[in-house]
Amino acid sequence: MMNHDHFHHLVYGSLRDYLTGEVLVDTDDERIRQNLSRLMIEEKGYTADNLLPRLYIETLFGGNFVRSTIELTVAVRGRRFMIIRYGPGSLVSRERSAIAAARILHPEYQIPLAVVTNGRSAELIDTATGKILGNGLESIPSRIEAEELVSTLTFPPRQNGLELEREKRILNAFDVERCCL
Repeated sequence: MMNHDHFHHLVYGSLRDYLTGEVLVDTDDERIRQNLSRLMIEEKGYTADNLLPRLYIETLFGGNFVRSTIELTVAVRGRRFMIIRYGPGSLVSRERSAIAAARILHPEYQIPLAVVTNGRSAELIDTATGKILGNGLESIPSRIEAEELVSTLTFPPRQNGLELEREKRILNAFDVERCCL
């Protein structure tokens, strides 16, 4: 049986990843992801060492295997303090899965901030409370702001047991690809 998972994306060929130089499939979505990396370095002042691209969380519930990719994980002072998740369309529909990903991505602690973006707009979210801290791409903290911010953030231990299972279920349910059914 042929896998049709990615046939709904227009493929232009290949491109080089802005951060790593890795060759990737060139799609409209990937071009937006590359622009996010450029924004973080050229406008927000981060270095490639501050940005971890394409980390992922794998989940399996109800027969649905899902690989949830976190476009960028941002670290300063040796702490992963923010994730950035991209998806086309509405930001509000992506908030809860970004919170779940930030709560479970790191094996030791919850990442305190998450950004959801469609490439044109963004929301900065407190992952402990779910509160929106800022709107627009300008709400993404610069490296200088992050250096100060990271000392004021709390990094609670990663959830375990039922709480961890609940966050994984949420991530799985929100990120399962339901295209072309």
